[in-house]
Amino acid sequence: MAVTDDEAVAADEALYVLTAVLLTPAQFPSVLGDDYPEACAALELAPRADGYGLVLGQDGEGARWTVVIDDVSLVAVAIASWDCGMEYELSPDERTVVAALPGWPLAVAVAAPGVPAPHDPGPDTADQPPLAPPDTSCWGPAQRRLGADEIALQWAAWRGQIADENFAAAGGTPEAATAGKATATEEGGGARNPVSEATDATEAKVAAELPQAPEGATASEAQASSGTDDPEGAAAPVSAAGGGKEAVPKGSHRGVRRVLAEARAYLDSPPPLGRVRSSFAPGDARTLRADGPGWSMVARTDDIAFILLDDEPGEVLPVGRGPELPGLLEALDRMAVRPS
Repeated sequence: MAVTDDEAVAADEALYVLTAVLLTPAQFPSVLGDDYPEACAALELAPRADGYGLVLGQDGEGARWTVVIDDVSLVAVAIASWDCGMEYELSPDERTVVAALPGWPLAVAVAAPGVPAPHDPGPDTADQPPLAPPDTSCWGPAQRRLGADEIALQWAAWRGQIADENFAAAGGTPEAATAGKATATEEGGGARNPVSEATDATEAKVAAELPQAPEGATASEAQASSGTDDPEGAAAPVSAAGGGKEAVPKGSHRGVRRVLAEARAYLDSPPPLGRVRSSFAPGDARTLRADGPGWSMVARTDDIAFILLDDEPGEVLPVGRGPELPGLLEALDRMAVRPS
């Protein structure tokens, strides 16, 4: 989004508005938490039912400030206008200001013109430590959630790497409950790995879009699981890291089974607000996002799912339709919160 030089009056100080984001049950910066209350807690805000708008900017001295307002629709209109390339003067009314917090909770790559470079306010002007973006320099919950965000945004690129045959049982159909064996070999004597055969350009693009995995992570892999006890047909991981490591057959993935079991448990015991979110997708489908302790799942209600785990750095685990996944996704979509 282009920098604006419009001034917003908030907390009795001039603020040069740089950007804004929504903090609502259906739309919040997932890097801040697995659910809406957790994201609010990161900013020491009560989880208000209607949510908040976060206005990020600089004061006349260049200091970073996050102004929290309760006029959610004002921020939503501003974001929609900016996304369409239109100018919009975001000027919150003082009466809508809930808090003026030092620092920024998210990384902002732009700065206001004509003022000093962005910096945190000094202790003489702020009565609390400044906000700072979560550390995403190493794999962990924040980076895992950012990776899930990218998959949701670039679904077609990720889905294009996974052939339906990867989820087919030997001699079966793509909808089979188990995944068949596939082995990538240097001599070419075994089944080929469809992801490792993708063009270099595609692999580079996808690897760049997911936050980089630590050194030593496996190469791009998307071969079928060799186990017959996997009820959802999980394939082997697709890694965000580059390299030339050969794909190795893997059995049923314990982490995938755990995630699916915890997601099913949400149907009986609803999780905190925002743990399951539903957004638009082409056709009659929905894009489903679910998070839990140590995991994130992105799925299309008419297609497969991708799972990321805290304990699987940089890897994306595709999960085939199988006999159970469609019903689970439909049930989760019915309970999910949706943008208004």
